[in-house]
Amino acid sequence: MPKIIFLPNEELCPDGAVVEAETGESVLNVALKNDIGIEHACEKVCACTTCHVIIREGFDSIEEGDELEEDMLDKAWGLEPESRLSCQSIVGDEDLVVDIPKYTVNMVSENH
Repeated sequence: MPKIIFLPNEELCPDGAVVEAETGESVLNVALKNDIGIEHACEKVCACTTCHVIIREGFDSIEEGDELEEDMLDKAWGLEPESRLSCQSIVGDEDLVVDIPKYTVNMVSENH
């Protein structure tokens, strides 16, 4: 079973976290199941950028993003080449190292 290593994030997981994930799950769902509250204002339908993450390791093991995700990512704050929307990033067979950016485009959190 692959693991996701969430790097420390001041608000969401100050000490970081190492969690197990099932192949086929989204990074967002794995985070939420493990009490890492990545914001997801559009309810996981690829209509916003609030769940933007950076896949520091294992990027090539997840499926490529589609055109809609690429268009949405163009609006994300702090975009990097390994940026993905966590709702669209499906865990493969490899471990991932995920960095949750400190800021999103939302000024106020939805607090799901």
